[in-house]
Amino acid sequence: MLLAVAFTSCKSTSSVVSKNESKKENRYLVNNLIEKATDNIGVRYKAGGTTKAGFDCSGLVYTTFESENIKLPRPSYEQAKIGKVIPLNDAKKGDLIFFKTNKSRTINHVGLITEANSDEVKFIHSSTSKGVIISSTKEAYYKDSFEQVNRVIP
Repeated sequence: MLLAVAFTSCKSTSSVVSKNESKKENRYLVNNLIEKATDNIGVRYKAGGTTKAGFDCSGLVYTTFESENIKLPRPSYEQAKIGKVIPLNDAKKGDLIFFKTNKSRTINHVGLITEANSDEVKFIHSSTSKGVIISSTKEAYYKDSFEQVNRVIP
C-alpha cells in the first residue's frame, strides 16, 4: 500500500513537471514567433506576398508560423478556423487576432498578438497602407472591425 502511494505521488509530480516544461516550451515558441514577425517590420504590403519583398496579412502569419514548422492555412478566413476562439480579454502573446475590415461579411484580416493587458491588445500585421507594423485594439479602425481571437498555441 505504501508503495502505491509513493508511485502515485511520483506520477503526479512528473505530470506537473511535464506541464511546466510544456508551458516553458510554448513561451519559447511564442517569443520566437513574435521575434520572427517583428523582424519584418517595415516590409511593404503586397497582395499574396509571403516574403521580404512584401507580405499581406495572412502571408505574414503563415510564414511566421511556418518558420517554426507550424502549418496554417493561407487565407485569413481559413486561419480563423484553427485553434480555440477565446474572449478578447483573455488574449495573450502568440494568439491570432482577426478582423472584418471595410464592412466585410467575412474575416479578411489577421495579426499576431505581441502584447496583451486588460485594456489593450497590440498585434503585428501587414496593413495595406503601411506594410508590416504593430497596431492596437485602441485604434478606432481595429476596435470597430474586431471579430475574434484564436489560441493556436496552448
